[in-house]
Amino acid sequence: MTNQPRSYDLIAFDWDGTLYDSTAAITLAIQRSVADLGYQTPTREQASYVIGLGLKEALAHAAPDVPHDAYPALGQRYRHHFAQVMGELTLFDGALTLLQDLKAAGYRLAVATGKSRSGLNEVLSTMDLKGVFDDSRTADETAGKPNPQMLFELMAAARVSPDRVLMVGDTSHDLTMANRAGCAALGVAYGAHDAQALRACHPQAVVASVTEMRHWLLGA
Repeated sequence: MTNQPRSYDLIAFDWDGTLYDSTAAITLAIQRSVADLGYQTPTREQASYVIGLGLKEALAHAAPDVPHDAYPALGQRYRHHFAQVMGELTLFDGALTLLQDLKAAGYRLAVATGKSRSGLNEVLSTMDLKGVFDDSRTADETAGKPNPQMLFELMAAARVSPDRVLMVGDTSHDLTMANRAGCAALGVAYGAHDAQALRACHPQAVVASVTEMRHWLLGA
């Protein structure tokens, strides 16, 4: 690890597809939940595109023929299908060590996710992450992505300015949120959206693996 000056004080991470290897599971859960209710099953591309959005925003895009009054039932089916595989999901290789080393280097760390609070708390409780994150925001307790409100709240709580904040995420929703909050962004191209879509949002860089992310954040 190099002793380079830190460019940021707060690093906010998206969860699914950025730290947590869940993109395929979420995509399949969306597809199966829509099919359960008899509506047109979204394609893999449609379902994966909405990862990171809040549930209502995601369903409006991925399953536009589903009426709003069916959203509660659809949400229940989604949670059912996702729960079937959640025990098999893990952090991406190297993610835990990276988080621990960033913490040791003096960064404040946060999660900014489209998950619900109960969903995030449940998955965090299964990981060895006690004391790693200083704060978190979820889509059901503030505005969902790409609205910048969750970043504004994290910055206010940490008392840091936008120029000292980096948002790390695997979707254009994450990077657009950072742009709207006046923060820098780092795209990761191993999750839901490809590198071309991420670069269109003008991040500082796009990395293809956790190893590349580590090198970008901490040096060799």
